[in-house]
Order: sequence, then structure tokens, then C-alpha cells
Amino acid sequence: MGFSKHFKGPATSLDDQMESYATSRVPGNQRWPSLAILLVLTGNVTAMFWFTLGGQLGFLVGWPQMLIPILYLITTATVLGALIMRIANKQGLSMVLLTRGLGFGAKGSAIASVVYGINYVFYFIFEGSIVSHALSQYFGIGINSPGASFVFAIVGAIALWFAWRGMHSMNILQKFGLPIFLILFIIGMVMLADGYVLVGPGQWDATNDLGSQAMWQAFSLCNGQIVFQALLATDYGRFTKKTLGYIGTGRIMFAEMLMIAIVLFLGAFIAFTILPYLEGDELLATDPGFVFATFMLLLGVIFTIITQIRINVMNLYSGSLAFANTWDVISKRKIRRNWWMVGLLIVGILLYPANVLQYTDTFLAVTGVMTNTWIFILLADYFICRKLLKLAKSEVIEYRDGVIRNWNPCGLVAMGLAVAIGAAGVFGMYPVYYASFIAMAIGPSVYVVLTVATKGRFYFSKRGEQRAKEADLLTPTASF
Repeated sequence: MGFSKHFKGPATSLDDQMESYATSRVPGNQRWPSLAILLVLTGNVTAMFWFTLGGQLGFLVGWPQMLIPILYLITTATVLGALIMRIANKQGLSMVLLTRGLGFGAKGSAIASVVYGINYVFYFIFEGSIVSHALSQYFGIGINSPGASFVFAIVGAIALWFAWRGMHSMNILQKFGLPIFLILFIIGMVMLADGYVLVGPGQWDATNDLGSQAMWQAFSLCNGQIVFQALLATDYGRFTKKTLGYIGTGRIMFAEMLMIAIVLFLGAFIAFTILPYLEGDELLATDPGFVFATFMLLLGVIFTIITQIRINVMNLYSGSLAFANTWDVISKRKIRRNWWMVGLLIVGILLYPANVLQYTDTFLAVTGVMTNTWIFILLADYFICRKLLKLAKSEVIEYRDGVIRNWNPCGLVAMGLAVAIGAAGVFGMYPVYYASFIAMAIGPSVYVVLTVATKGRFYFSKRGEQRAKEADLLTPTASF
């Protein structure tokens, strides 16, 4: 009992479990142990997406060159995650709520929330599509058939059930789901070794002649994840205790990213092993649904379904937080977080036939531009404008409608300009693999310049300015 308490959350009402503080601060008495948070995050670690990305990196640059972008991913995601999660756990707010006070305003944050939510729509469909590919391989069900859509809907509904009560139900799922995943995966590796000639790292050669361009593409793929993984972890990290500190949040992120790195290597190992049996078809070799059903047969289908449910509860949950924030600032009529998950499931079913796996590269480039720019602006506001330049206090980030401004043009203009420049790369005006790096440098730079030039006058509304002065949230250098 003594050890198990480290994996349990505090008792709370069913209503609070379902709403999960989607549009409010997490109270101090509702904080979870760090190990419980890490347990929930293992659902992300074992996502099929990482098997795909590992194979793609291996095919792009080979071994040992693939270690470079992976090291970049682990290092930057750990650092950014430690910073972002610490802000979230100190404030008890999700990133979409922090966005209101950190540079965008109440209604302006809705734009970032929609961008964030769309990410989860893609990943929800991505993971669900992998299940359908496994069914297609083993049972012969057409990938784009009504039968495949029906199975996608059923498996998605199961994930919805587990995500309905937020952290509490997800904690139970991951507690029992992780051992099942590990057992099935070990069995799968034995079956792979028994039926195929294993290909070790020494034979992982790049399958193209792109040279340095291939390395830039590999970095671009990883760059689409460095911030997103930190954001995903923060949706749960806001429940950690305030006393955790940067070292504590860094440990959570590093443990998660280290496990992800292992899955990336396994993804490359499986892809290179099975590639010769697929006549060099790289797309199939990096399709976990097809691959696992090929060498694990029915167990591969079961393994894929279990894995998909474990990650899609997280996609549904985090997506619901984003869309709940969007609706909260544009309408007085409240829609509970749970119903946004239902809406996300319906959208996923409608878009499922698009077979999003074929657009993974493009999507990662786009999300790297938009998501990275958004979060680097928030970090610039918190650490430069607030902590360094003292334009407002960093101890308490205000998020309430009516207290902060509806629109903060500094964040919106900075993000709009950076995304426009990044989009030019996505549309081919310059190499797309530079796009996310350029955007995430321009966005925060422009934001700091604009916020300094306006002396932080767009943080609070007129009523909020008076409240902030009374609560000592402003400093003498902040002029309104």
C-alpha cells in the first residue's frame, strides 16, 4: 500500500473528474504524485507514431546519423518540457489557459487553442488508422471501407470511455495497459526473430542520396515534436505539486523522452528488418498497423488496438481541453469538456477515410511552424518580458475573462508574421525543412520587441489593471 500511493491521485467528485479543471485552476488539494503523472504519460511513450518516426529517421539518414536528430529531440523536449510544465504546475493552468495571460488575450488565445486542438484531431485519426491497417492486413477489410470506419468508431468509443473521467480513468487504464503492452511486445519480438532475418544497426543504411538535405528533413520531423511533447506532458503536469520545481519537471520529461527514444530505435529496427520482405516499400515498412499484423498475425491486431486505445485517450483528453478553452472565451453558454471529446470522435470518424498516414511529413512541418511559434512566444513572455524586463509579475498569471484584455496584438501579430513566413516554406518558396526553425525564431523575437515598445499595456483590461495593481501583479515599469 505504501508504494502504490505514489501512483494514485486524490479523491474528488465525479463532476470535477469529468470537467478536469478545463477552464479553471487546479486546486492545491487536487495535485498528483509525480510517478502517477509519469504513468499516465506512458500512454504517449508507446504510441504507434513513434515506431513510424523511428523508421522514417532510419531510412532518411541511417545509423549512426539518426542519433543526432534523436538526441536533439530528447534534449530540447526535456528542457522545454521542464520549463513549460513548471509554469503550468505553479499556476495550476493548462497551456491554453496560460495563453490568455501570456501574450494573446482571452479571445486571442482561442486561435492558439484551435491550432493546438487540430493537432490532436490528426493524431487521433493517425493512431486509429493504424488499427484499420492492421485489420486490413489480417482480415482483409478494406482500409477505406465502411467496415474499417465502423471499427475505427468502435475503438475510438472505447478510448472515449476511458477518457471520460479525465486523469482518474486514464490512470487506471495506463496502470493495467502498460504491462499488457510490454508482454505482447516481447512476444512480438520473439515472433519477428523466429520468422525474419533480423537487421541490426550496423546495416541501417540511408535509402536515399539526399546528403545534408536528408539530415535537415530528419531535424524537421523531430522539430515538429519538441514542443508538442512538452505541451502534451503539461496537460497532465499541471496536476503535479507546486513544490516540484524545474528539476522535478525535468526528471518527468527526461524519463518520458528516454523511453520514447527506445521506441524510436525499435521502430527503426522493425522497419529495416521487414523492408526486404516488402520489396523496398518504405511506406508499408513504417506503417505499424501493417507491420505488426504481418509478423504477429492476430496478436499483432490485438496489440495494435490496445496501443491505440492507450494513446487516443490522451489525444481525446488534451484535444478537449483546447476546444473547451476556445468555446469558453467566445460563448457564455458552457459546453462541458466531455462533449468536446465526443465532437472530436465524430470529426475523426468523418475524416478517417483520408488516410492521414501519407501526410505525416507535411503535417509535422506545419505543426512545427504553428505550435513551436506559439509556445516560444509564451516562454519569451514569461522569462523575458515578465521575469527579466519586469513588465508584469510572473508569480500569478491571470486568465479570467474581463480581467485580461480580449486581444493582445503583440502575440497575435508576432505569431501571424512568423507563421506566414513559415508557411512560405511549407508551400515551397524555400526548403520546407527550414520553416519551423525560422518561424520559432521570428515569433518570440517580434513579440518581445512589440511588448517592450508598448510597455506591456496589453496585458490587462482597464478593470483588470486596477485589480492587478491592488494585487501587486504589476511593477512600476509597466505603464498603461
